[in-house]
Amino acid sequence: MLSAIGHALMMSFTMTWEILWALILGFWLSEIIQAVVSKEEMSRLLPDDSPRTIAVACGLGAASSSCSYAAVALARSMFRKGANFTAAMAFQFASTNLVLELGILLAVLMGWQFTLAEFTGGPLMIVIMVLLFKAFLTPRIVEAARQQAEKGLHGRMEGHATMDMSVHEGTIWQRMTSDKGRTAISHFFVMDWASLWIDIGAGLLIAGALAAWVPKHFWQAFFLQGHPILAKFWGPAVGPVVAILSFVCSVGNVPLAAVLWNGGISFGGVVAFLFADLIVLPILDIYRKYYGLKVSVFLLAIFYVSMALAALAVEFVFGALHLIPQQHSVQIMEESIHWNYTTVLNIIFLMLAVVLVIRFLRTGGPEMLRMMSNPGRQGHGEEAHQNHGHHA
Repeated sequence: MLSAIGHALMMSFTMTWEILWALILGFWLSEIIQAVVSKEEMSRLLPDDSPRTIAVACGLGAASSSCSYAAVALARSMFRKGANFTAAMAFQFASTNLVLELGILLAVLMGWQFTLAEFTGGPLMIVIMVLLFKAFLTPRIVEAARQQAEKGLHGRMEGHATMDMSVHEGTIWQRMTSDKGRTAISHFFVMDWASLWIDIGAGLLIAGALAAWVPKHFWQAFFLQGHPILAKFWGPAVGPVVAILSFVCSVGNVPLAAVLWNGGISFGGVVAFLFADLIVLPILDIYRKYYGLKVSVFLLAIFYVSMALAALAVEFVFGALHLIPQQHSVQIMEESIHWNYTTVLNIIFLMLAVVLVIRFLRTGGPEMLRMMSNPGRQGHGEEAHQNHGHHA
């Protein structure tokens, strides 16, 4: 028993070591973008569900935090402030599927083909969702969602979603390199890690356990690997179901996707699994609080169909273009750590993380962190950010 647990923990640790530098780099780049994009402008920029507005929603989502809970909370906040419901949902889809850290992590962990699939299939999924909303979303459903949203029931990461620490003065370079900009980057960096460490840690532990304990022939049978044609349809259909039951969202589901790919799930199945972080059980419960039970069931149905259809399209398009990897294997499934470029990059980016954390601690960061679980103190926290923003 202890040997089996040790085996699973070692698998989790080697996965963590392999992706650590990519996580830090991805979050750092994401925080730079967040530091120069104002959340206050977002609701104003999403007045309808026109193609232009949906494109803006995707851009704003890609420039925001990858935390699924923060994305869902911010989408509700934008909706309450007058944003179009469809556009708000497009924003949260982009926020968890089109962000830099996800693309970098997929490329490092699984290969560039999965990053390309995520960034081409993601917009397609949003287009399908918008079309389904146009067909089935009625004013009555929107009004029911708005009435429930106005109750202001709390989910998770409400403080993170409502805080706006972005810098508005000067060029983008000046915003990034100013004292306030560097402070905002450090605060976003620590707060995103605080938001996601549970999901990332749970994803790595579950992935390690599945890789160590579940025999490969089980996955091969479950994903119908012996029936290639049927597996192409089965993967996109079952991928979101596995995601729903995994409880893991945001970038935390990438290690699990690697295990599923090694186990034999189809390429489209991996993509559908990655898309489905917005319908895991904890998120579905938040939809119930935010928009009511009937609307949450409606969202589950629309989101599931959008994810499955987009993943199915990716499966066949990438297959026709010969872009699907032939081998179902991921390098980090080896139980070893060596002195190589990964170790060097981890050391470099850990040093960067230390610099960001030190600045966070020196510029009122802990007070901002407490705000994440106490959004009622938003004004006080933003004032603290302003007061400490000039510190080196």
